Formats: sequence, structure tokens, C-alpha cells
Amino acid sequence: MRMWAHPVWKISLLFIAVYLGSSCGSLAAAQSGDGQDSPATTATPATQDDSPAKSAHVDPTYIIGDDDVLAINVWKENEITRAVTVRSDGKISLPLIGDVQAAGRTPMQLEEDIAERLKSYITDPQVTVIVQQTNSQKFNILGQIAKPGSYPLTAGTTIVDAIALAGGFKDFARRKSVYVLRQNPAGAETRINFNYDKFIKGKNSKNPAQNIPIKPHDTIVVP
Repeated sequence: MRMWAHPVWKISLLFIAVYLGSSCGSLAAAQSGDGQDSPATTATPATQDDSPAKSAHVDPTYIIGDDDVLAINVWKENEITRAVTVRSDGKISLPLIGDVQAAGRTPMQLEEDIAERLKSYITDPQVTVIVQQTNSQKFNILGQIAKPGSYPLTAGTTIVDAIALAGGFKDFARRKSVYVLRQNPAGAETRINFNYDKFIKGKNSKNPAQNIPIKPHDTIVVP
């Protein structure tokens, strides 16, 4: 009887073949993966937010004015989305719809007007208007002050703040006779007197005189 035909040898040869095949397969897999990233580490792209931008008004009652810079966003319409400056005639220009009146309106009112005009060209336009720079909100200060001129008006500015911003009084300023000129909606001018010295003394005695809040387009005069 031949040795190769014996059952024991057949089992042994089968074991050796299986062992060698497994070893070669492991070695090939190790070599093919050398220096490469594992497919399991591949990042899945983040899902983009496909919703229209929300309106982000700091003050919904803010009235847009000349020289204000507005960010106009029309959802999914990159050719129309842009930053624009309100011209001296109070208007802005946009593709498709041309000139639009901006001054004298709130951002929300301007949104609605732009969206209505765009309906002739775009299905259900989603428009957002954000005031990026409030350049129209200014006050003037004149007379015996170190740095007379026009200044940007920020929320909460008072007449004392304005005097400090303009560098303070000159030597011969009449600090008891300062006043504010203010126009009402009808166009009439109102004069509001302010005694700076009285304010300082009143502050020390815990009974300060009125520290006048400054409004847009006020003119402070220091005689």
C-alpha cells in the first residue's frame, strides 16, 4: 500500500494546505493595507442646513437712513444676496427689481417690499435684511468745544457723553448755557437747555440735573 493514500497523511496534507492558505492571505492583506487609511475611518460629510436664513433685527423699530449699510439675503439666490449702502436719495439698487426705497422704513418693511417685487421672478422668495452699519444715526456738536463736528450716535448716549466724546469744553465755553436743538416729526425745532455746572454739582449731592439723552440728528451748541 502506498504511503500517500493512507488516511492519516491525507488529513495532515489537508491541514498544511489550510494553514498555508490562511497565512498567505493574512500576509497579503497586511501588505495591501500598509500605509493606507482604514475605510472605517472615512468621515461622513456633514448635512448642510437647507433652511432659509432667519431675520436678525437688533431693534425691529429701527428706521433705516441714508448711508446705512444693509445686508440683503435672498435664500438660494447668490446673485441677489449682497451688502448695499443706502444712497443719499434713500434708495438701494438690486438685480431684477432695480431701485427700492429703503430710508424711512424698518428692516422688516423693506424685507416685505423686496420679497413682493421678487415674486415676479422667483417662487416664494425668502428675504432677510440686516442693518450692518448705522451710519445715518449721528449728532452734531458745535461752538466752544475741543472737537466740533458730526459723530456716530450709539444707544444710550447722553449730552455729557457727547461733550466728552468731542474732547470737552474750551477755556471760555459758557458751560451753564449749553443747549440742544432738536427737530420734531412736524419739522419744528425745539431748544432744550442744559446747565453743565449744575449737573456736576447735582451729581455730587445725589440730585443731578437732567442728563439729556441724545437723539439722531440732534445739534448740541456750546456758546
